[in-house]
Amino acid sequence: MSRIAAHRTAILAIALTAPLALAAPAFAVEDMQPQTQHAHQHAAFESGRIHVRVDGPEGAPDIILIPGLSSSPRIWQGTVDHLLPNYRIHRIHVQGFGGAEPKDNAQTGDTPQPFIAPVSEEIARYIREADLDRPAVIGHSLGGTLAMTLASQHPDAVSKVMVVDMMPFLGAMFGPPGTTAESVKPAAQMVWAAQTGLNRQAYDDAAAATITGMINTESRREEAIADARNSDQRVSAAAYHDLVITDLRGDLPKITVPMTVLYVKFNDPRVTNEITDMLYTASFASRPQTTLKRIDDSAHFIMFDQAEVFNSEIDAFLKSN
Repeated sequence: MSRIAAHRTAILAIALTAPLALAAPAFAVEDMQPQTQHAHQHAAFESGRIHVRVDGPEGAPDIILIPGLSSSPRIWQGTVDHLLPNYRIHRIHVQGFGGAEPKDNAQTGDTPQPFIAPVSEEIARYIREADLDRPAVIGHSLGGTLAMTLASQHPDAVSKVMVVDMMPFLGAMFGPPGTTAESVKPAAQMVWAAQTGLNRQAYDDAAAATITGMINTESRREEAIADARNSDQRVSAAAYHDLVITDLRGDLPKITVPMTVLYVKFNDPRVTNEITDMLYTASFASRPQTTLKRIDDSAHFIMFDQAEVFNSEIDAFLKSN
């Protein structure tokens, strides 16, 4: 357990110095043009929290893809190319991330406002208003937390859930065993203050350093760094704060549909595969029927570092009952 405690300390240290420790990679807004022959459009859905990019033929099975912190929908381009034209894909773009205006996610005060609950509720509203028939939902990192929140609060709205490299309570890694959402609030506040207190250049430099350690595939790093620069600093900081204090472990049994979790070994030489497996098993203990699978030779962005393996896992997930 001493190695686990050391890892928790390391995570807190990283969070205080790196503004995007859980950022997902994406592209600058000017690069967001389709690279396939399949036309896409933005859904006719009015929201100050999200907007939605739609690819694929009407009538095909629906899939919702939710990217992570400070990411745009381009994180999923390889996945979309793999799945088209057999599915209709709805990519969530969170306002304030990856070049999108903050709108209702804007943070104007000294205290970070709730982020995860209102954004997940907007995704649920999109499912209703777009008349989607229980779509499969796949979320990466913070997007995985949004997917679990959505499925626990609206279990009849989705058919299955895949979480990519995220625990139900990230805050557990910011303190000793027994850490709760309440006890981790001071650490989360420190993260908020550190991230919002940086000037923009220092923030961008820290983000670049963090992202470099989160993507093994060197050729994909710059696009992630560019998208981080196009994200609103305070929205990202508020989302990270909310992520740290959101504990979904008690809500996991409310998820009545199949759920798969893909994860990678923590990016810390002190943490072995076995410790990582133990941490994920313990994190999802309240829902033992969850399928947990570690993906080796990959950093946080599995869809970049192990694209073929990732696509194969998605195929199996979508075909499963």
